[in-house]
Amino acid sequence: MSESLRMSRRRWVAAWAVTGAVGLVATAVLNASSTPGPRPEEPVSAVCAERIADIEKQLAKARREGEDGVLTFSRVEGGAAGDCDEALRDHFGGGR
Repeated sequence: MSESLRMSRRRWVAAWAVTGAVGLVATAVLNASSTPGPRPEEPVSAVCAERIADIEKQLAKARREGEDGVLTFSRVEGGAAGDCDEALRDHFGGGR
């Protein structure tokens, strides 16, 4: 009787090991397939392009003047300027 009990335990352990391995492989496959590809470049609106150019000018001015501090910008609420958040992150690399 103990021999059949040992075989039964071995089968259960083997079944759990196979189930775990299959789960790990399935998780890896799903993670690899759901990785988003690079986003296509979307055109930036004129308002956003103007805002980005203004920020670039301010950054260039700060570099020329040798300022080592932090350059900050206040948020503009509402309107088209609020729609530029994603374009600003893409341009200045904040969405990495």
